[in-house]
Amino acid sequence: MKNCMVTASVALAILFIFFGCASAPNNEETSRKIALTDANQILSQLTLEEKIAQLFMIAPDQIEPKTITKVSKSFAKSLERIPVGGFILFARHIENPEQLHALTSALKNVSPIPPIIAVDEEGGRVARLGRTKELNLPQFANMDAVGQTENPENARGAGQIIGSYLLSYGVTMDFAPVADVNTNPENIVIGKRAFGSDPKIVSKMDAAFLSGLHSTGVKGCIKHFPGHGDTKGDTHSDYVAVTKTWEEIKQCELIPFVENFSNTDAVMVAHVSFIDVDSEYPASLSRKMITDKLRGELGYTGLVLTDALNMGAIEKNYGSGEATILAFEAGNDILLMPKDFKVAYSAMISAVKSGRFTEERINESVLRILKLKGF
Repeated sequence: MKNCMVTASVALAILFIFFGCASAPNNEETSRKIALTDANQILSQLTLEEKIAQLFMIAPDQIEPKTITKVSKSFAKSLERIPVGGFILFARHIENPEQLHALTSALKNVSPIPPIIAVDEEGGRVARLGRTKELNLPQFANMDAVGQTENPENARGAGQIIGSYLLSYGVTMDFAPVADVNTNPENIVIGKRAFGSDPKIVSKMDAAFLSGLHSTGVKGCIKHFPGHGDTKGDTHSDYVAVTKTWEEIKQCELIPFVENFSNTDAVMVAHVSFIDVDSEYPASLSRKMITDKLRGELGYTGLVLTDALNMGAIEKNYGSGEATILAFEAGNDILLMPKDFKVAYSAMISAVKSGRFTEERINESVLRILKLKGF
């Protein structure tokens, strides 16, 4: 097994910048009225199609291609018919402070059920808002630099600052922190995005970062279960496999995940194939990995979501419809960004109507999603 100890010490560099908040404009609400009470009562009001829509988190332009930086009337009508559970924003959706406030406000106001609005905001090189110059936000070193200080307060501070500016712009969930252990020097995907190569340090930093996020009211998500740190390939492009045994990754890669199950709001599953557990499917589509290992053996009871389903490892090998069905059958609750959302949505409706899985199974995931939203 590769060494899991940090061998260098790098000073943490964080630039604090003050920033302002523009007020969000009001938007007309949709005509579809759902009484927003508790999760079970909301669930009882939803049609099968609306329940399935709640399982999806997509980019706004996946409903309507021209919805990049603002919400149109036609987008609002589409969302009324297909009330997706949430949206993920990227740099292409952000122009300036006023526009971003208007976009997130509109997404909330035109949704029959308040959506999760999420971003990948890890700090360092992965920061959708932070790297948008027009927002003039605090800049962070990569999380590897934070981890090398071995001081969790630095990670907590990063989480708190990031959470504060996300909340000010209407973002409710951060797909961070990275819980991967950077054990492979040839890794081209994770690298310095991770807090380091010592699983215990990574675990403490993850807990502190989550604490910082939570102090602002923003939800967090540890990723990429069961670990993307000991890989060479990039699942954005195609198939990537790990040959370590399950017992080996329990001694290293799994530690930050298991120790933060009670701290996180969600777990994101990687598209990496762990051959020792499932030689047929990548982790994100594997019932053996999600239902048997994550939920069964490891005892995680919270919300699970896929990594983006439009990534090459999935789309090239399964296509939007079948990949989405497999991901749900495996035990995921949220289906993140299938390449062709409308194909995936239709496939899920057909699958439940044909008996491939039950409406009761859908209800389980929708309840987890509604509870994440605070109902």
